Amino acid sequence: MEDEKEILIMKRTKKELVKDYIYIIVGTTLLAIAINAFFEKQDLVTGGVTGLAIIVKTLTQPIWEGGIPLWVTNIAVNIPLFLIALSLRGKIFGVKTLFSTLYLSLALYLTQNMTGPTQDFLLSSIFGGVISGVGLGLVFAGFATTGGTDLAASILHLYFSHISVGNLMFIIDAIIIGAGFFVFGGEKTMYAIIAVYITAKMMDGILEGIHFSKAVFIISEDSKQIAQDLMEILDRGVTALSGRGMYTSQDKDVLLCVVSKKQIAKLKEIVREIDERAFVIVADVREVLGEGFIEHRKS
Repeated sequence: MEDEKEILIMKRTKKELVKDYIYIIVGTTLLAIAINAFFEKQDLVTGGVTGLAIIVKTLTQPIWEGGIPLWVTNIAVNIPLFLIALSLRGKIFGVKTLFSTLYLSLALYLTQNMTGPTQDFLLSSIFGGVISGVGLGLVFAGFATTGGTDLAASILHLYFSHISVGNLMFIIDAIIIGAGFFVFGGEKTMYAIIAVYITAKMMDGILEGIHFSKAVFIISEDSKQIAQDLMEILDRGVTALSGRGMYTSQDKDVLLCVVSKKQIAKLKEIVREIDERAFVIVADVREVLGEGFIEHRKS
């Protein structure tokens, strides 16, 4: 019996690993397309090592025909950063991050001649931001990063421990975007900032869309019947919390049930059929770990 359980766990782990790498490959490819087809062609420096690579390509055009390719700068900067981070921080940065970093350079190479359907700066910043946001969201959903400022910030955090890694990443990206201002001018920098904002929003949307759930609190005189129906019909667990109505001074059960987005309409219907006067609170939940949702696992 134990052997069968171990085999099932191994199969599930392999399946999850394959899914993670599919996310990483698809996401990194989309990111490379956004960079080459939209950002680089319009000189939009959106931060990160790829933003630095766009600056390097422009500045090296007098000494290198066409400038140093983005993929060359990406790998030349990221590999040393990865090795330094690995030696200083240990295995906090795993195989997936190394894979996504190397694959991004390959994807940048394969898509370097790709041109977007528009030369308009605003459209390039919008669609480039959407595509790169989706790409980064998928990479993060695969429990990886594309290296770059993540690695640099992690290294700097050892020496500037009073500054969070997130703030260090922001500072590094701001410096790179600022450098883009001096190389390409203020107008292109403003379009780049639009792209950065859209990228962040799309990335959050992708991550929340993948792991998004609803937490529902229900207060009703028929709490037992509602809980029973929710467990039987939706196959979701229900927890009864002790509550007290301060106006009536009566003790009541407060039901807590977490469901997927698709189940929220059915939940409301179940509650309404049992008690039309039930008090229902629906809250957004970004991520749920545990049985029936996302399993606890190492990245």
